[in-house]
Amino acid sequence: QTVRWHIELQPWASPTPSLNYEASRFLKYISTSQISCEHTNLNSLKGYSETAKKPWSVCLDERFSLIHRIRSKQCRLYSLGLGNDDNQFELSMANSGCEVHRFDPSIKSAHIQEGRHLWYHRLSIDWRDPNPAIAAHKLHSNTKKLGTVLNEFGHQKIDVLKADVESAEWKILENLILEDVVEQIGQLVFEVHIHWPGFEVSGNDSTVVRYWYSLLRELELKDFRLFHTYKDLSKPQMFLKKEAFNASSCYTLSWVNTRWK
Repeated sequence: QTVRWHIELQPWASPTPSLNYEASRFLKYISTSQISCEHTNLNSLKGYSETAKKPWSVCLDERFSLIHRIRSKQCRLYSLGLGNDDNQFELSMANSGCEVHRFDPSIKSAHIQEGRHLWYHRLSIDWRDPNPAIAAHKLHSNTKKLGTVLNEFGHQKIDVLKADVESAEWKILENLILEDVVEQIGQLVFEVHIHWPGFEVSGNDSTVVRYWYSLLRELELKDFRLFHTYKDLSKPQMFLKKEAFNASSCYTLSWVNTRWK
């Protein structure tokens, strides 16, 4: 198997690069469900209260594995966050019998277990492992790639990967695709931020949007289908620092890996 260093970029949306065309293609893409999912909220699961601040939607339809794995108490959730105190979704998944691992660099100690099914880890998930030979990287010894964490924890699969990582999501997603880690994941629930390019994403605005779009198309090529999209109107209406395109700066997107039956 050859290692990929770059994702395949999609052709430009128009004959000459244009932010208008790239933006409208991208926004249409993230606003359009590709597959219908009848049961997307956790109300049907025990221990769930309706206080979640955000619609972290998972697909609980019988044709996909998640609901069966929840019932058999075999499901696993990884949650990537940055000092976010809204953990209602994690608690409800833990209460329904899922093994929940929450990764957040602001946690007080290295590993904390709360209850039978919920663990907190003082770890930041990144798109690269720190290089101990580089002095600046020593500060980031609590930073690891998701594939590295899976290996260290001895986990083959994650039923749900939830991420709210304040614009690091694009490079993390790229890493998951390039290293084929995404194939070990059943469902993705990501908050995506489009008010600026994101960490270490370079290029002019139209290049950035083409890159975002290409990443999401890569997910589609790996049999992920978008089943839920939520435009957060409580956030500033900004698209790459512009008040344009009638976009929110933040969307919550949910995909199911259709290979996981």
